[in-house]
Amino acid sequence: METLQLIGTILGGLGLFLLAISLMTDGLKLAAGPALRSILATWSKTPMRGIMAGYLMTAIVQSSSAVTVASLGFVNAGLMTMRQALGIVYGANVGTTMTGWLVAIVGFKFNIQTFALPLIGIGMLIKMVKPNTRLAYAGMALVGFGLFFIGIDILKLAFEGVVETFDISQFKAEGVGGILTFVLVGAVMTILTQSSSAAIALTITAATSEMVGMYAAGAMVIGANIGTTSTALLATIGATSNAKRVAAAQTIFNLVTAIVALILLPVLFWLIDEITTLLEITANPAISLAIFHTLFNILGVLIVYPHNNRIAGFLEKRFRTWEEKASHPKYIDNTVAQTPVLAVNAILLELLSISDKIIALYNNVIPKRKIPVKQATEQLHVIQALSKEVSNFIVRVEGSALQDKTSTALATLLRIEHYLITCTKSVEHLSNKLDNRQNLMSAHFEDQLLEFFHNTDNFMILARGESDEELPDLNHQFEGLQIQHNALKAELISGATKAQINVEQMSSAIDCIAENLMLAENWCKAFVRLHSLETDIEKENQTEEQEQATIIDAE
Repeated sequence: METLQLIGTILGGLGLFLLAISLMTDGLKLAAGPALRSILATWSKTPMRGIMAGYLMTAIVQSSSAVTVASLGFVNAGLMTMRQALGIVYGANVGTTMTGWLVAIVGFKFNIQTFALPLIGIGMLIKMVKPNTRLAYAGMALVGFGLFFIGIDILKLAFEGVVETFDISQFKAEGVGGILTFVLVGAVMTILTQSSSAAIALTITAATSEMVGMYAAGAMVIGANIGTTSTALLATIGATSNAKRVAAAQTIFNLVTAIVALILLPVLFWLIDEITTLLEITANPAISLAIFHTLFNILGVLIVYPHNNRIAGFLEKRFRTWEEKASHPKYIDNTVAQTPVLAVNAILLELLSISDKIIALYNNVIPKRKIPVKQATEQLHVIQALSKEVSNFIVRVEGSALQDKTSTALATLLRIEHYLITCTKSVEHLSNKLDNRQNLMSAHFEDQLLEFFHNTDNFMILARGESDEELPDLNHQFEGLQIQHNALKAELISGATKAQINVEQMSSAIDCIAENLMLAENWCKAFVRLHSLETDIEKENQTEEQEQATIIDAE
């Protein structure tokens, strides 16, 4: 009966502690409002600032998991880059040590009832007087702080009861096997409670009650640090590749930190004795564990931070989706950028590759969708990402010292890229319009509409494969499409007038063919310039070959 009562007390204290952590975290996050997002997104422009932001927010909301998961959400939403989030992850691990300090300094030094109950009372009063406001959420946080210490007090009393009732000699960590066992215990406790703060609080109260030895408690704290990665890993299910990389970075950081802490376990506890002696602090188990937790997390940051770029580079090559692989340029890179003449040719090839992808996208979604929306969206993102890479590359090359001809060619290429990305937007808009429209009541009009799209497809393929001699025909081909568009538009209006199709169907169809014509027009502009540039480059190459041949003959 006494055993069941002890188990019930431990479970109750743990439940109260978890409730307190939840109230504090949720209350402070809601009270902060946009401030959490502002601090994480704005203050993390450099890894060092990210570390400070992660530390500060974790110390405030008392949950490294909440801050890490929030940063994963921002990475998912594109509000923060993966590299920015790494600093927050490191800082959050240091910030979570604040829980240990709260337990060590406040939890065992004061009469809990003296200030915990007033905190709960004041917090609830604020929540009742100012419901559904930021003050109400701050009141929730105050209630959480009060319950936090009451939960600690209950756990402390429960563990003291365990010490009096049972032989606790078996809870000492002996040898490597014993240490690793307690690391596993700490990790499992964190995974089960989904809170490293809860696991650390349990560990400190158990050590203070002399239920476990200091090395065993230290190993459990290390295990809690490893276990806290489970929350972020769970949050990455269905997340973006960048979010998965952030979670992997947290796992790497915590594992490296844990390994270093285990290797230096005796050294760290010796250092703690020296620190407490120097500062004339009473080296009780709670203070020692709080210092231990802080020391090895700071040590982890000092070890990992200098290698941050290497870790980021390593992770960027992992968890790559088809979209990321496909959006990697084929022809342009930093080595080509060093030679502007080669860069022009590389950009030209990259633009032709992008045009192939636009034709493929057009075929897949127009006139009748052949692939799922998600797949079409991925193809669209690939084209947009490649176009952005090309435009950035052109600007970078143009910043170098260039000849007038090269500068002019780059300006033309930038214009072509703009036309192609406009074509991509037209395909996107047209796809949405076609998905939402009804088939025309008249099969004759529906066939004419499909024929117009088919002719546009043929025009795009023809333009992509034009030889230099056929350049004048490209404009002529577009004029043919324009004539077909005007005739079809007139027939649609006439059909609506004669009630062969309804007005809504007419309006939808006219919108679609107008967008389609705009696509063809920009496509024509892009390839007229592209083929003209190809001709100029070929002539230049021929001139250079002739000059070289003349020099060789003269020799």
